[in-house]
Amino acid sequence: MMNASSVKEFILLGLSGNQSLQKICFVMFLFFYMIIVAGNLLIVITVISSQHLNSPMYFFLCYLSFVDVCYSSVIAPKMIADFLVENKTISFVGCIAQLFAVHFFCCTEIFILTVMAYDRYLAICRPLHYTTLMTRLACGRMVIGSWVGGFMHSAVQTLLTIQLPFCGPNKIDHYFCDVHPLVQLACTNTNAVGIIVVANSGMITLSCFFILVLSYIVILVSLKSQISEGQRKALSTCGSHITVVVLFFGPCTFIYIRPSSNLSEDKTVAVFYTVITPMLNPLIYTLRNEEVKSAMKKLWCRTILFVMLLGVNTRVFSGGLTPGQILNHSLWKESLKTALGCSMLRTRDADSQALIFTHCPAYMVSMENKNNVTEFILHGLTQDKAVAKVLFSLFLVFYATIILGNLLIISTIKTSEQLNSPMYFFLSYLSFVDISYSTVTAPKLIYDLLVEEKTISFVGCIAQLFAGHFFGCTEIFLLTVMAYDRCIAICKPLHYTNIVNRSVCGWLVALSWLGGIVHSLVQTLLAIQLPFCGPNEIDHYFCDVHPLLKLACADTYIVAVTVAANSGVISLSCFVVLVVSYAVILVSLRTRSSEGRLKALYTCSSHITVVVLFFGPCIFIYMRPSTTFSADKMVSVFYTIITPMLNPLIYTLRNEDVKNAMKKLWNRKVNLSER
Repeated sequence: MMNASSVKEFILLGLSGNQSLQKICFVMFLFFYMIIVAGNLLIVITVISSQHLNSPMYFFLCYLSFVDVCYSSVIAPKMIADFLVENKTISFVGCIAQLFAVHFFCCTEIFILTVMAYDRYLAICRPLHYTTLMTRLACGRMVIGSWVGGFMHSAVQTLLTIQLPFCGPNKIDHYFCDVHPLVQLACTNTNAVGIIVVANSGMITLSCFFILVLSYIVILVSLKSQISEGQRKALSTCGSHITVVVLFFGPCTFIYIRPSSNLSEDKTVAVFYTVITPMLNPLIYTLRNEEVKSAMKKLWCRTILFVMLLGVNTRVFSGGLTPGQILNHSLWKESLKTALGCSMLRTRDADSQALIFTHCPAYMVSMENKNNVTEFILHGLTQDKAVAKVLFSLFLVFYATIILGNLLIISTIKTSEQLNSPMYFFLSYLSFVDISYSTVTAPKLIYDLLVEEKTISFVGCIAQLFAGHFFGCTEIFLLTVMAYDRCIAICKPLHYTNIVNRSVCGWLVALSWLGGIVHSLVQTLLAIQLPFCGPNEIDHYFCDVHPLLKLACADTYIVAVTVAANSGVISLSCFVVLVVSYAVILVSLRTRSSEGRLKALYTCSSHITVVVLFFGPCIFIYMRPSTTFSADKMVSVFYTIITPMLNPLIYTLRNEDVKNAMKKLWNRKVNLSER
């Protein structure tokens, strides 16, 4: 599994080679980065904590600030550290990881800025339909679409770069890893790659920029019919957004719309969209927005109140001040009045501990939580106590088998020198995921078989939902990757070591984990925003989306369709990819000798067995609309318990290489114990 490239690390030339200038840059960019992190986090905290900043514009602004923090954190810390060292090196894997992250967050920011322009267009041009069009669900989908778009773009850029051979110079004339500088170092013809880069990065930047310009032209035209006050307010709202768009899209368009070439100005221009724009965003959105400034003022006053509360007990119990004197303190009263939004505040008398609030906002009068369910009751697998005791013993044995069997596979692969092919590399991660996946549900299931009240807190339920879908989806992607590995090994054996090298294997596993996170986040966000105000009994042995949808006191049709489109389509599409890959394998085996055909079929049969056992139940559960059947619990046992338990048996009993490696591992243990 050697890397096809002979270059193992790159040398970044940085912004400047002048040492005295580097020290100045170190101080300056450290200051910039601190402003980026502090400013954008302040916006995120303000929007989340404020009752007034609940419109879609601030929802998108919150995500934009979060992306800015992530985006600058990919580049700025490394750049700042490099100002103090002479050898500005970065490993090949680190370089590719930085490239992926830069394009992921950059493209996500581009899409979020475009979504924000669409939001402003609807708010100004179609105000009567705004609340209907920009619902909470629609906003959530737009943000998810932005993240998915960023991921797809970044995956294309990374795959284009990672397959390039690097066999000569390794000096990158930049302060971070990007496609153009890397393409310049590749020891092959990169014309095709350069064109695809322009078609991908450049056209995304330019097309989104044109959409933004067009949307603001439409907004300006529509403002002619509004009164002067409305025009001023609309222009003030859009002014900050236009400023950010110009600062961000101008440099991006300059860098990525042209063919693959390095100009001396590229590094300076790149500073604008990697450091300057993320730093200016908090200033632009606060200095030009009265609502954000007001919300920050209230947040600051609440912080003062918290600090003062810490000192109240000390001063009261030490005999310094009475509670009434503390409550009558001017700073205390002004801070409390601003923080709560009440227009009048007084105490009954100097020694009283009671405060009287008047003219407070509506949310202070009634702050009902839509969710009055704090815990759920799980019905479990059975209500029969005798059956529950039998199942307790059975599933305890199953879970012990899962842990021991999969740990044995991991230990065998890690210690064996023979099991160093990509197939066993993926198998070790599959075993780790199986342990994690079953641990999400099995311990709770086993414990609940012994108790009468099978309760789980709301937070615990959501956490179990997230973890279950995370590890479940990661396993689906790993099984798909393993099918791809077998397809290349059997259909293209001469090119196998070049195509499926160590670097590619690492990226395939990383993408499987990332895909699991993205899928799980979608499922969790869909569930967590549902209101639960009635029954809290879940007819299942763990928390999943379908049972929770039945308990929600709201129309869940759209959420159910999204769940089917997410979980169901992932399961079905990956299953189709697996079926196609094995169909290709079977067709290619017709030209092989009987011995080669037998060996290939023997290798793939264990994988096919696991796929059928895992994907069949998953498709049954998640491909249909949001309905629950009595058989769901038993079907779920297959992909949460049975498959993780059978994996070690299937991969060892049907694989001579693994059995031999386990035998050698056992012999080593025996020899060590005898000594």
